[in-house]
Amino acid sequence: MIEAVGPSKLAGSVLIPASKSHTIRALLIASLAWGTSRILNPLDSEDARSCIWACRMFGARIREENSAEGRVLVVDGTGGRVTAPDRPVDVGNSGTTLYLAAGIAALGEEDITFTGDSQIRSRPAGNLLQSLADLGARVRYGAAEGTAPFTIRGPLKGGATRIECPTSQYLSSLLIAAPPAAAVMTEIEVPLLHERPYVEMTLRWLDEQGIRMERRGLESFRIPGGQRYKSFEKPVPGDFSSAAFFLCAAAITGSTLTLRGLDMEDSQGDKEVVRILEAMGCEVRIDRTDITISGGGLHGRDIDMNAIPDALPALAVAGCYAKGTTRLLNVPQARLKETDRIAVMAEELAKMGADIRELADGLEIRSREPAPATPVSEAPAPPAAPSAAGTAAAARASGPGLPLRGARVNGHGDHRVVMALAVAALGAAGRTEIETAEAAAVTFPEFFSLLEKTRAG
Repeated sequence: MIEAVGPSKLAGSVLIPASKSHTIRALLIASLAWGTSRILNPLDSEDARSCIWACRMFGARIREENSAEGRVLVVDGTGGRVTAPDRPVDVGNSGTTLYLAAGIAALGEEDITFTGDSQIRSRPAGNLLQSLADLGARVRYGAAEGTAPFTIRGPLKGGATRIECPTSQYLSSLLIAAPPAAAVMTEIEVPLLHERPYVEMTLRWLDEQGIRMERRGLESFRIPGGQRYKSFEKPVPGDFSSAAFFLCAAAITGSTLTLRGLDMEDSQGDKEVVRILEAMGCEVRIDRTDITISGGGLHGRDIDMNAIPDALPALAVAGCYAKGTTRLLNVPQARLKETDRIAVMAEELAKMGADIRELADGLEIRSREPAPATPVSEAPAPPAAPSAAGTAAAARASGPGLPLRGARVNGHGDHRVVMALAVAALGAAGRTEIETAEAAAVTFPEFFSLLEKTRAG
């Protein structure tokens, strides 16, 4: 699908959809729980439905209801008993489901095979699967070692493992799977961990469940087995990862927009985007679950992105409309998402005239009128990697009044790249056509309709 987007300001308000990260954790924990759980206002997207599909294949019974509070997922849990489906678990494009459900599969005693789309089959899972093997599971690979398709057979027997986590989802998977394992102790050492707020989110869920563990920061964990998850009723908060695109849209177009359904007290790391844009020059007002942002007059900064890699595409666009230099740093794991988002954003924004180049673990974006960057972190600038072909020539082609120009760009089937390019088009001269725009439905099916609703002209 090709979506065409032209320049426009925004106005009014938009209700941000529920958090994908919370929805998937809620579904998995409810599926392992004893009793019936009610998940209020969960995300309805392709990723969320992939997780529902996986949970049903593990034995949970899940039905949808409508109530005065809105959409509800009612989950009859398995009491920690994981059954093996008669076919592979196809997670579609959902990396979160792949990684977190792999740990749950290791609680069963029969073969469970995982697969997904072409992007999923290229995403590394070797570190997680080796740790599951350390803890007693058996793992077999299909086409290539370390990637899907792979087959897991439990049960977990506990013991010790040491795991490097370029994605936090490896650790979250182990933390969710360890408590209901057989009555043994699981010890986890974590010498490397990116995306720390997502682990904090998982730990908050476990704490609400009364799960016992000993830990030293996020570096080591001792988790007794034989624990039970309990049923719950809980609403899902709005998704700051999705909100980042509307926040940046207001920022680059000089618009005033209110985003509803967001809780700045929530554990989501991407809430930091609000403060980053405020530091870049936006005005922000927070009123309970409403965030009103007024954009314009952005200036470049150095931004440590390690905790918020999903925000890289949106903030790369913000950098294109900021005076001076914006550097997105310390985020090598962005290369391991649905696409290599560092390379892809450099390539596609260059087509629109951005002066952008890849760094070894980030991006550098320069405006037409350079000004000193104001650092917001002490992260050092990594050595530069080769820039996207044609970047400099393309950058010179757009005028100083409008940093970008309309172009035909490719979202590479990556939902966050698609949405970021749509945001970039709002401030560009002329029309932009975005290929693979349908990928936005992975996490934000209403994105283009809500974008159109808020367009002021």
